[in-house]
Amino acid sequence: MSSVPVTIWSLEQTSASDLLPAAAPEGDDLRIVRAEVPSPEFSRFLYASVGGDIHWTDRLGWDYARWQGFLDRPGVETWVAYDRGTPAGYVELEAQDEGVVEIVYFGLLPAFRGRRIGGHLLSYGIARAWDLAERWPDRTPTKRVWLHTCSKDGEFAMANYLRRGFTLFDTKVEEEAVVSTPGPWPGAYPA
Repeated sequence: MSSVPVTIWSLEQTSASDLLPAAAPEGDDLRIVRAEVPSPEFSRFLYASVGGDIHWTDRLGWDYARWQGFLDRPGVETWVAYDRGTPAGYVELEAQDEGVVEIVYFGLLPAFRGRRIGGHLLSYGIARAWDLAERWPDRTPTKRVWLHTCSKDGEFAMANYLRRGFTLFDTKVEEEAVVSTPGPWPGAYPA
């Protein structure tokens, strides 16, 4: 199997005041709602639909039980953007030890990219990372929010993170296997 080098950048915010929010897109009937009922089917749909054309592969082999186990963990949240009732994208948060929250996944379905939804959704997700302990009283208040992005992600991903107030703290290059990822189903979105 062939492989390609992938650059991975890790970014962080260390204060809620680091967040530089983007404005909501004008004219869109956009709502962002927490998916409060853990649903492996829905989470896999979001993961495959957002990540299919940018080659997200690490969760493709997860079975139902593994999805359920992850989603049932205290401090794991999925926030979904809806445009006129249709899922447009999502932010997945995971509370970690010592007041750390990771933005594990963030992105838009291909049909919703380029409509100024991403900056607003990311801003909203970051704010929910900073106030996560308010919804999970057993968690330590958030002291740090971090994420990683890579050279496979969308061309505007890094710029969006930097505009939202993240700072770079690590860069590395890893070899990753080339895996065919057709999206949520073969032919769902042109590559």
